[in-house]
Amino acid sequence: MNDSQHCPACGALNQCSLADPRRATQACWCYSVTIDPAVLQALPAELRDKACLCPRCAAVDQQRQSPASH
Repeated sequence: MNDSQHCPACGALNQCSLADPRRATQACWCYSVTIDPAVLQALPAELRDKACLCPRCAAVDQQRQSPASH
């Protein structure tokens, strides 16, 4: 997958508000979580920095469900 609205790892919608013109003025979900750099490094180089990962592939689902745990 090589577009800004799909996760480069699995192809699912990445829920990135910045990639959606209707929500581009809202902060993305990724601004409120910490993504392990190893997760990003695991992507092939040609897929890095092209589109956001989805929350599942970014391994942040738990962080998003319990914001007080940061």
